[in-house]
Amino acid sequence: MFDLPLLVTIFFSISRRNPISGLLTGAAIGLFQDALTGLPIGVNGVAKTFVGYLASSLGVRLDVENAGARLLVTLVFYVIHEIVYFMVARGMIALNLQWSWPHELGAALANALVGVLIFFALDRFKQRT
Repeated sequence: MFDLPLLVTIFFSISRRNPISGLLTGAAIGLFQDALTGLPIGVNGVAKTFVGYLASSLGVRLDVENAGARLLVTLVFYVIHEIVYFMVARGMIALNLQWSWPHELGAALANALVGVLIFFALDRFKQRT
């Protein structure tokens, strides 16, 4: 239910505030995640690349340092990630997936709450160096 690679992609993309860097971060994390799973290579890569680009583009325009903004941003990007993942897996690879809005929104909320905690932990680590 928790997608920790997605949360790391969102954090680094927003904090770097460079669309190309966010795109490459998302692609690298997504392809690495695909390499560790039994799914075809590129499904997570495409979805996380898209989210990394959007998150870094949004990071340039918004200050997402408070918990409320981080919660909303993570919630929205989780839903976007799942929609892109579903479209690629179902449309291009023809995997048999089922979509459930209540499940996806519950997972988005759970990931957003965990994401806020992880982001604050990573911020504290980042400030010490």
